[in-house]
Amino acid sequence: MRNCSQSVRAQDGFSLIELLIAMTITIMITGVACGLLAQSMKMRSRTNAQTDALADAQRALNMMSREIQNSGFNLVDNGLVSEDCVTDANGNSTVRFRANLNKFDSSVSSTAQSGISVVNEDAGEDVKYFLYPTAETNLLARYDRFTGATGTSTVLANRLDSLRVHYFAQKVTYNTSNCDISGASASESTVVLAKYVVIAVCVRLDAVGAAGSPGYQPATNVLLVSDVTLRNANLAKY
Repeated sequence: MRNCSQSVRAQDGFSLIELLIAMTITIMITGVACGLLAQSMKMRSRTNAQTDALADAQRALNMMSREIQNSGFNLVDNGLVSEDCVTDANGNSTVRFRANLNKFDSSVSSTAQSGISVVNEDAGEDVKYFLYPTAETNLLARYDRFTGATGTSTVLANRLDSLRVHYFAQKVTYNTSNCDISGASASESTVVLAKYVVIAVCVRLDAVGAAGSPGYQPATNVLLVSDVTLRNANLAKY
């Protein structure tokens, strides 16, 4: 004959205390997993932001270097406009340069060939690069005087901390530190005597989270540097 008391005990479930303990452990594990996932998402977001910022800055720096290299082409000077090649109180530089790229281009007017003054035909021959500050970041902008009737400004990169341009009369070596170059092997020259230009662009990523908290990532700076020899510089010392 079947024992009824044994049958009832065999079908018993978890007690209330056991259920509470299991739920508590499950909630703790879920909380830890969510925290790890949140940290991972923060790190991924920061990495994506850094990749985008560096890619924009690198493209902009390459464009600046190519255009500044032509400064003074088919002119009698180095093409740098000294009154607009200045550094502001925050240490950020503006650089303006000119080049007569159309001198031997028969597809443009004779006026565009002989000088720099014709709207649209002389696009790219009078250009200025500068930082434009906003509430959240600095934008690297390019202003082309002869693209359109009043010139055209284009934003090339954002999330920049600084833009610094250095002018030398010869090729130099230098160190990099604190978002700029230092210890150059020769003293900087005046703008009108410059034959060699060093451009330093610093990309800054703000801190994520609070120091000591899970997933905290401190602020970081990445410096990009480009050396440019002006095309008509005729540098004797390399």
